[in-house]
Amino acid sequence: MDRLRIQGGRPLHGEVTVSGAKNAALPILCASLLTSDTITLDNVPELRDIGTTLALLGRMGVVSQRGPDGRVSLCAADVHSQEAPYDLVKTMRASILVLGPLLARFGHARVSLPGGCAIGQRPVDQHIKGLAAMGAQIHIEHGFVVAHAKRLHGASILTDMVTVTGTENLMMAAVLADGRTTLENAACEPEIVDLAELLIAMGARIQGHGSDRIIIDGVERLHGATHQIIPDRIEAGTFLCAVAATGGEITLRQVAPNTMGAILDKLREAGLQIECGPDWIRATMHGRPRATGFRTSEYPGFPTDMQAQLMALNTLASGTAIITENIFENRYMHVQELQRMGAEIDINGHTAIVIGTESLSGATVMATDLRASASLVIAGLAAQGETTVERIYHLDRGYERMEAKLQALGARIQRIQ
Repeated sequence: MDRLRIQGGRPLHGEVTVSGAKNAALPILCASLLTSDTITLDNVPELRDIGTTLALLGRMGVVSQRGPDGRVSLCAADVHSQEAPYDLVKTMRASILVLGPLLARFGHARVSLPGGCAIGQRPVDQHIKGLAAMGAQIHIEHGFVVAHAKRLHGASILTDMVTVTGTENLMMAAVLADGRTTLENAACEPEIVDLAELLIAMGARIQGHGSDRIIIDGVERLHGATHQIIPDRIEAGTFLCAVAATGGEITLRQVAPNTMGAILDKLREAGLQIECGPDWIRATMHGRPRATGFRTSEYPGFPTDMQAQLMALNTLASGTAIITENIFENRYMHVQELQRMGAEIDINGHTAIVIGTESLSGATVMATDLRASASLVIAGLAAQGETTVERIYHLDRGYERMEAKLQALGARIQRIQ
């Protein structure tokens, strides 16, 4: 397996272009199942999860084609299978997002229960509850969600918890249902808004996306559309944490600062100097960061997908930071690896107490999930000596050519095959 070798202790300088958002692209790719017309998408990142999703759609009969500069076209005119098999679903929880579109357009679906990073339970009960309220008959058999419905109908759905993929699945199901569907306690993430904008471009009737109450009036059919994926706010935040940890000055291009409020606020608290334009961010760091505590929560709160990266920054900070993880119960697996590099971190349930040290020391560490791998890269960039990050296939799931982008900023990092 590939690994990264990092010679740390070098400030970052230069510009980097932020890729399209993985968490927006995955549901949008699945939305291609809702029409027999061609969907054309721009700014689709080249990631392992994207490749897995295209393979899954291809297994069903969706024809996809990659073009230059992140363009992907998809046509689901000849879908011959409504099954998402375990061998493709097991590595990626977002594969559950084919359930709603398949059920809405074809009236049946058989989707393996999903996998992904081992960061905690992510049950699909809210998806099932919502689809059942819309008239679907659903049961679990042999590890598959099996669903049938002659035609879905509108319903008022209040989820027991805020769920991003649940909101996306139910929204995609509702666009072809009879009547009006109201999603209460809906997720508000920018990626939800991006999906809704594509669906509207395809002819869907949606109001309230970006709020916790989304109203969808079903239509008979959807048509093709062209859409550009929003920038990845988590990738942008990761690079900002990297320069805050190493020092230096970087400029991010093709970024959406208006989606990053909580991330930017916490990094400013840590001492990072930040200037923003409509689609760029300039960040400068002098000296040691300040300890910055936070609690993860649903958007617009601080995202769980940035917890590990800001924890890595806090290991080098002046002072003590208290971090509370409220989304996933098993998202501190990177702590043991950071401790191997000299970090002082105590875990008590969902709370981590990080006592900043003046420096970390390079070590061989192992990535345990996608965002944990990014935190180890940040720590390695700032550490004294050489760090080797193993099992970086996790990193490749969500970061496009990360080592190449860091090299362009002056980092001494290389991929070892």
